[in-house]
Amino acid sequence: MKRYLAVLSILGVTLTAAAPAVAEYPDRAIKMIVPWPAGGDTDNIFRPFAPVMQKYLGQTVVIANVGGASGTVGAREARNAPPDGYTLYAVHDYIHSTYYTGVTDINYWDFEPICLISATPSVLTASPKTTWKTWQELLEDAKQRPGQISVGATLGSTSHFFPALIEQAAKIKFKYVSYDGLAPRMNALLGGHTDLTDSNLTQKGKVDAGLLKFLAIASPQRDPEIPNVPTLKELGINVVFEVSRGLMVPKSTPEAVRAKLGSACGQAAKEAEFAQAMKIQGTRVSYLDSKAYAVFLKENDELNKNVSRDLGLLKR
Repeated sequence: MKRYLAVLSILGVTLTAAAPAVAEYPDRAIKMIVPWPAGGDTDNIFRPFAPVMQKYLGQTVVIANVGGASGTVGAREARNAPPDGYTLYAVHDYIHSTYYTGVTDINYWDFEPICLISATPSVLTASPKTTWKTWQELLEDAKQRPGQISVGATLGSTSHFFPALIEQAAKIKFKYVSYDGLAPRMNALLGGHTDLTDSNLTQKGKVDAGLLKFLAIASPQRDPEIPNVPTLKELGINVVFEVSRGLMVPKSTPEAVRAKLGSACGQAAKEAEFAQAMKIQGTRVSYLDSKAYAVFLKENDELNKNVSRDLGLLKR
């Protein structure tokens, strides 16, 4: 019997030594799904964030642009990914608006929040081929030609909500043309195929070159980068609108993994190089940890539901 136990003991030590150690997260590259084409706002914000974040994770963070269907193709891929921390979802407020306008059945509660990183004020932007130089000239034209001024927008998303809020406040009517993300919307605007769109300070260089026109910004005060562009509020249009962006992971991702991602996100958001990159993007760093971000998402969801109802777009 003693001899049998001794054999088992030796065998146990051997098996224990041979068993592979559980890998510590992360032990391979992490994919960050950006649900819009390369070159758009969301891509331009998360692309400089990824290499800063990976410094604190010790693994490469790879951007994967998964566009289509107003951002919902990428959202679906992220939702269906294994909940192991190796798929991050780069999201903005469209996660609420596309749900309530009936574009998709996916909403923020299908994911776990990691952090909020930025907020970008919207700027009403016109094609150089339009005749208006000011908001007032646009307003007068819109009243004379209801439903004829075209707006490039990703339907059901923030670029749709922003001009729709302006329509409601100014009592005018636009005609919407659907595009999947900012890059194709801007190409259409530059080519004169549409009259207006929702953009931001990233387009300042084109405005300075006379290729686009900024008519009004939706921030509470004028922006020092474009001091000659009035706010909508000072023009009598009570609309303040900005696009908030953050990171999520699939439901059931382990808490320890989420904590490590959250820590890396928080450290990256404080980096001076990220702040400088966001300044170039006309964006302010707006960091919230997972707990605060969860509260923000809940409040923002209710806001988007109410806006959808007010605009007659509510489908759920």
